[in-house]
Amino acid sequence: MGADLRPEEYRDLAEFRRQIRKFLHFSETKAKEDGLEPQQHQLLLAIHGLPEGVKPSIRELASRMFLQPHSALELVKRLEQTGAVSRSEGPEDRREVWVRLTPAGRATLRKLALAHRSELDASGPELAKALQVVLRQAKEHKSNE
Repeated sequence: MGADLRPEEYRDLAEFRRQIRKFLHFSETKAKEDGLEPQQHQLLLAIHGLPEGVKPSIRELASRMFLQPHSALELVKRLEQTGAVSRSEGPEDRREVWVRLTPAGRATLRKLALAHRSELDASGPELAKALQVVLRQAKEHKSNE
């Protein structure tokens, strides 16, 4: 087993984790205020934020959210019931299901995205600072090996 971390390194890792959790807590709370479960918000963002040329398939969305395809499909079904997304057959493979945001889904996502950007403007520097500290420590540890 390798050497242990110094007490300040544990504190810095804990602070980095706290900053991540602080942002995630904001995100989860904001999604719920807008009538979405956090994973539903994440799915809307994953759909709209796909890189150009990437198919909006259930399999792709599941991969991006670290979910099993059947779990992603259930999320899609629930969002479809709210009118936030629509499903269609893939144009090349009819067995493939593609998911798109509806105008209502885009409006919901836009509202959440603007709130998240505002939150990152406020709390992002603290998160970035915590990340820089742990990255610097990791680099120093690596150079001392």
